[in-house]
Amino acid sequence: MIHFLYLTGFAFFVAVAFGAFSTGSTREKTFYGLKIFGEFLVVSLVLAWIFYFLPW
Repeated sequence: MIHFLYLTGFAFFVAVAFGAFSTGSTREKTFYGLKIFGEFLVVSLVLAWIFYFLPW
């Protein structure tokens, strides 16, 4: 569970930074930051699900 909290925190801070440094209006920056946050979480969970079934 602690890994997921770290992942969520990292995704949040990266999304805030990407949104702040992007170009456009405040609404576009906010939408871009939310989109990046969601993409981080979805991609990470999909990769975790795939790696779960690989025999290491």
